[in-house]
Amino acid sequence: MRKKNRAFDEMREITIIPDYMKYAEGSCMIKCGDTHVICTASVENKVPPFLKDKGQGWITAEYSMLPRSTQTRMQRDSSKGKINGRAQEIQRLIGRALRAAVNFSDFPDISLLLDCDVVSADGGTRTASITGAYVAAHLAFLKLLKQNKIEKMPFYDSVAAISLGIVNSEILLDLDYSEDSNAELDFNFIMTGSGKLIEIQGCAEKTPIDFELINKFGVIAKKAIAQLTEIQLNILNSY
Repeated sequence: MRKKNRAFDEMREITIIPDYMKYAEGSCMIKCGDTHVICTASVENKVPPFLKDKGQGWITAEYSMLPRSTQTRMQRDSSKGKINGRAQEIQRLIGRALRAAVNFSDFPDISLLLDCDVVSADGGTRTASITGAYVAAHLAFLKLLKQNKIEKMPFYDSVAAISLGIVNSEILLDLDYSEDSNAELDFNFIMTGSGKLIEIQGCAEKTPIDFELINKFGVIAKKAIAQLTEIQLNILNSY
């Protein structure tokens, strides 16, 4: 039995609080059960050197977990003198995910810097970060529109993410830490609000799997992404 008697295809309670950070151009706190992530979007009027004079913008991301976001204190990356491999992989994923749904020519010579900071970790921090980062980025673009710094919304679709896995031979959606740490199989689906696939991450922890199982995962993930998209748009449509 799952915590709070969740069904196998039921997500944890999702809450997104917009404008969570006072000074950021766009921000939110996303809560997925006991996983809480602060997502901010900062605007810079410059782009990386490889985009100079090309009339395009850029989106990049950073990801970190606060020292006591977990049961035992994590060491800060700054004290180690380098970003740990997991954080680097996740922040690249966040950046890729959002860049997949944006027209770069709609915000020329502007960079959007996304920060996803985990304050409480109970599984699914990367998927929560992607879902929240889209809201923060969208809010930042809305602010640029109101300031007449861009002419149209660069996003042509929304972006959200969800995890799926197999625990004790059962398919489960939106794994918490206790489920994820015992999973025989763990996948992350990143998709657009229109149901198109951006990226799949996953591996078999113990036994190789059949492709038919990925198709089953895809059906469950698509339904969950639709629910996440509705939550995102209910917030953004109020602006």
